[in-house]
Amino acid sequence: MSKKLLRSGLIVSSMTLISRVLGLVRDIVIAHLMGAGAAADLFFFANKIPNFLRRLFAEGAFAQAFVPVLTEYEKTKPGSEVKALIAAVSGTLGTIVTVITILGVLGSSVITALFGFGWFLQWWNGSEEAYKFVLASSLLKITFPYLWFITFTALSGAILNTLGKFAVAAFTPVFLNIAIISCAVFVSPHLQQPEIGLAIGVFIGGMIQFLFQIPFLRKEKLLVKPTWSWSHPGVVRIRTLMIPALFGVSVSQINLLLDTFIASFLQTGSISWLYYSDRLLEFPLGLFGIAIATVILPSLSSSHISKENNDFSKTLDWGIRMVCFLGFPAMLALIVLAEPMLRVLFMRGEFDVQDVSMASMSLWAYGSGLLSFMLVKVLAPGYYSRQDTKTPVKYGIIAMLSNMVLNIIFAIPYGYVGLAIATAISATLNASLLFWGLRAGGVFKIQKNSFSVLARIIIASVIMAIVLVFYSPSLITWGELSLFAAATKLAILIVGGASIYFVALFVLGLRVHHFKVSSNNG
Repeated sequence: MSKKLLRSGLIVSSMTLISRVLGLVRDIVIAHLMGAGAAADLFFFANKIPNFLRRLFAEGAFAQAFVPVLTEYEKTKPGSEVKALIAAVSGTLGTIVTVITILGVLGSSVITALFGFGWFLQWWNGSEEAYKFVLASSLLKITFPYLWFITFTALSGAILNTLGKFAVAAFTPVFLNIAIISCAVFVSPHLQQPEIGLAIGVFIGGMIQFLFQIPFLRKEKLLVKPTWSWSHPGVVRIRTLMIPALFGVSVSQINLLLDTFIASFLQTGSISWLYYSDRLLEFPLGLFGIAIATVILPSLSSSHISKENNDFSKTLDWGIRMVCFLGFPAMLALIVLAEPMLRVLFMRGEFDVQDVSMASMSLWAYGSGLLSFMLVKVLAPGYYSRQDTKTPVKYGIIAMLSNMVLNIIFAIPYGYVGLAIATAISATLNASLLFWGLRAGGVFKIQKNSFSVLARIIIASVIMAIVLVFYSPSLITWGELSLFAAATKLAILIVGGASIYFVALFVLGLRVHHFKVSSNNG
């Protein structure tokens, strides 16, 4: 079990690394093209809405509800019933998403008014900034169909993940990044409004992702004809699980939308600064947190179905140890190296030194919550694998309400940075509640060696952070370096910091066996 999880985790992380690197290249191209001005704000807004719904209807709530049920069908029912379930789910979900997509395209102005209310008021009052509302609505018409494509992509990925075929789904996002980069380079420069070219890239990328999955489903003989079947027993169970999960698994996304809503009232650039800092946060989050969560969900579901409670607890404990092993040093490094990373990656073209400074402040705030974001991703499957969606919803409501209150508290004195602070705190609250619930419910017991492992991880991470602070040049010096010199210096610091972290762990006595599922050694 341990080797299988490690191998699967490595596969997903490797594929995700390729996607995340291309994602950074994509953001570098966008920063060069549009910087952090109004055009960038509008594109990021139009891209965020379908991505939020993607988390609801595709990768988030749907996957958490679908994978446990499909796993049960795979283990207990004949292949014909498995295919019938897939046909019913794809037809029912597909019909619903098709209707939503059509409504979203036709009602793009209403959606823009709802989530970009500050722009709507400018349009309503005839302000010279009224064009923002009009253009945002037009961009949303182009990007919204991405929801349709990515829903079926996520469905295919969930099926393949359940079969242990993790590489395909993990690699698929690469095509979205390639499409956006291509449109940014070859289409946007020829348009009066370059953000339209980026929106076209989102549409094309979604379509390619969808088409890429089809041959792999055909190979597994699971490419079936979708059928509407609202009353199919499997569909009933999935939608029963999914309805509360729509909220529970997407709390962080709802918080980000609230940030966007408030940011539309703040100074121009606020949405972009939050976006660029969030993109750097998403790199380690996707590489480690989401990858580990993706791998353990089928395993947890299988243990629950087989009533192997001890294996269930050990798998969850392994997930937490791995997230802390990778996430804690990443969190400290992200905070210490925030401004250098933003400068090296994005400061060119329209993205200037002021944008670096502004985005770095929100990255410090977001970065403080990185480990919490990761833990939420890993702890939530502990509930969904047992087909319990109500408990994380309850915790999600508490976290979201706290975020709304904290937004008001911190946004007034700190502006857009306050929004990032509120998001990080609410994520920490959410992770704490999820952890407490699993312990209190008796389904999760921390292995006896985990506390010593976590203590050594924290000590090694702090040592690494101290060395990075000591050897990192001053912010003034960073600004004086050429791009090549800054990139070289940053690479040395990152590699050196990672080396110091692993050496410190070795000196502190941490070994490979501490990260095996069945390990009970101290």
